[in-house]
Amino acid sequence: MDLLAILPISLRQLQYIVAVAEHGSFRRAADACHVAQPSLSAQVGVAERALGVQLFERTGRRVRVPPAAKPLIAQARRILMAAGDLRDLARQRADPFHGTLRLGVIPTICPYLLPDIARPLQHDYPDLRIDWSEERTARLVAQVTEGAIDGAVLALEADLRGLAHEPLGWDPFFLAVAPGHPLSRGKKPVTPDVLDHARVFLLDDGHCFREQALQLCARAGARETGFRATSLSTLVQMVSASGGVTLLPSIALPVENRHRQLIVRRFVAPGPGRTLALAWRRGSALRVPFGRIADTMRAALTSVKSEV
Repeated sequence: MDLLAILPISLRQLQYIVAVAEHGSFRRAADACHVAQPSLSAQVGVAERALGVQLFERTGRRVRVPPAAKPLIAQARRILMAAGDLRDLARQRADPFHGTLRLGVIPTICPYLLPDIARPLQHDYPDLRIDWSEERTARLVAQVTEGAIDGAVLALEADLRGLAHEPLGWDPFFLAVAPGHPLSRGKKPVTPDVLDHARVFLLDDGHCFREQALQLCARAGARETGFRATSLSTLVQMVSASGGVTLLPSIALPVENRHRQLIVRRFVAPGPGRTLALAWRRGSALRVPFGRIADTMRAALTSVKSEV
């Protein structure tokens, strides 16, 4: 059977097609694929003519996928995932720790864990290059599911949509308040009900840490302020300037509270928190290597000390 006669489309062309669909723009797709836009546009046009279907409606700078083309885009994603599985299976049979691994990480973990795990990973797997990307949970889960990246470091309490995972460690939450706030008094661990009627600063929508903090606030009777921070750094600055209250994961304390601008207090055990995890797509040929990489990350995570 002549497969080339049946499928006169290359994997590269399929990658370009999926990139345009995901980014909604030929320019942004070209940037993501590290190729010139005229080249990408030309290859997409070749694929459209080979399939006999218009995959994209071009209106000025905007690109729309017509309903008839959506099943073809979905199939293109599945083909790319299968090709990725073939690559990963070959890598595992040869040397799973040689080549490039694409990993994502959420913003409330990235700047605090990466500096501690980069060197151990490089030491344990010197021939493995890791390309990191920082995105919020929903986007990372979609990228892993679709095969755009190989795995991601996430919070296990978020909606991982059935991804396989390996726990890395427990990350407890701390109460963080500005000096002079009534909740700053005392040294003993507190219970969540101290937040009753408190106005708490939280992150913006889309952060899984926000959802976890909201659940705690709802149970404790706390209320959210009108301001929503885009990062933990901004959150700390706003709480410090306003004399307010927030919650912080312990992994972030050495960086975000390094100037001791906030008073942090532990919660009574077991207390609120999250489980950090390395997640990947079920059925991935890299599941065994991911287990070993998780071991390295787990060991590095235990060495991260909170300066409280």
